[in-house]
Amino acid sequence: MHRSRLGNIVIDCRTDDLLAEARFWSAALGYPLPPEPDAGGPFIQLVTPPGDMQVIVQRVRHEARAHLDIETDSIDSEVARLERLGAMVVSRKDGWVVMQAPSGHRFCVGSPYREGFEQGANVWE
Repeated sequence: MHRSRLGNIVIDCRTDDLLAEARFWSAALGYPLPPEPDAGGPFIQLVTPPGDMQVIVQRVRHEARAHLDIETDSIDSEVARLERLGAMVVSRKDGWVVMQAPSGHRFCVGSPYREGFEQGANVWE
């Protein structure tokens, strides 16, 4: 048995001005910027209500897209479950796995990182 749930929506931006992209998505979605956003860092996490899904604006080198992060208490079990559903492993990183859905969409599987995981996660046998 293991658990998983949707953790993040990650907006991948191929940009030299991450703060400008984060400002746009902050205004578009109604989630404020953090008090001191790190414009030079790899990502800016918008401020969402406690326990809600996180929204992250991330600097990338590939084409712009959005991807989902699934959080789980057993990465190996969740990856195996998703493979049985037709997903495939693209790459394994230190702490997460990049996968691709049958539709071609990329997503990540990693450990829980926000509040309420035990109460809000799906239980899989």
